[in-house]
Amino acid sequence: MCLSDFVSKKTMNIGNYNLYSIQTGTFALDGGAMFGVVPKTMWEKAIQPDEKNRIGMAARALLLIGNGRKILIDDGNGSKFNDKLRSIYKIDNSRNDLLSSLKKLDLSSADITDVILTHLHFDHAGGSTFRDADGIVKPTFPNAKYYVQREHWEAANNPTERDKASFFRDDFMPLYEHGMMNFTEGEGEILPGISCRICNGHTSALQAPLISDGETTLLYVADLMPTIAHVQLPWIMGYDLRPLVTLEEKRRILNEAVEGNWTLFFEHDATVETCRLQRTDKGIVAVNPSPLG
Repeated sequence: MCLSDFVSKKTMNIGNYNLYSIQTGTFALDGGAMFGVVPKTMWEKAIQPDEKNRIGMAARALLLIGNGRKILIDDGNGSKFNDKLRSIYKIDNSRNDLLSSLKKLDLSSADITDVILTHLHFDHAGGSTFRDADGIVKPTFPNAKYYVQREHWEAANNPTERDKASFFRDDFMPLYEHGMMNFTEGEGEILPGISCRICNGHTSALQAPLISDGETTLLYVADLMPTIAHVQLPWIMGYDLRPLVTLEEKRRILNEAVEGNWTLFFEHDATVETCRLQRTDKGIVAVNPSPLG
């Protein structure tokens, strides 16, 4: 049984925040696309594919409670997929979904005050909206402010032929239409104690949230390193728009993380929530894979 089957009430504390791992369901993507130029004979040793060559993935959000706020980082695939897309992406919400996971922590959608979206691909922002009984798409968190980088917003609204299949306008346009979308600019503070690292390899202006109190630091790595296997420098997704940019972003951030003794939090790894890093004669490697907290 994998970690994505559970909502843990174990918590990590950073400054005034309590952090919780939130499972929103599972899905699957093509293993070759997930590992780019890495041969299958190598990557399948890390993650076994299914009969259609897909690898199982979590859609793991992070909840921060503190400073008078209840903050979500990303919100998974959501519930708006038709049967065809649910089959293609093997979307499974039978064990848990976003709202049921929050309910296990005695929270409802109305309690969420802020949603930081790393980027607007469907597997990160799909839970931002839902379709009601009349088929109308509405914001999932009616009292929340949503945050995304302005540069990324512009890219999502003008996608290329290569990445337009990753953006579903129903995931984010209702937020804008309801006046709930807030645009961030660069690596400054988004909310108290939360800044970000900007990455342009996977997509334009992905914001990877950094939670720190000066002593303890956690980086929500999103699609810079979707699984613990992607800590290895050349293991880069075929989905990335600019793989050589990803390579240098990983190098820079991994060095910063190992020097600062950061915890990395994985959004998509089906079995590993967090790890630390260690510098070796073979480069920086992941160590101490463990649940959050």
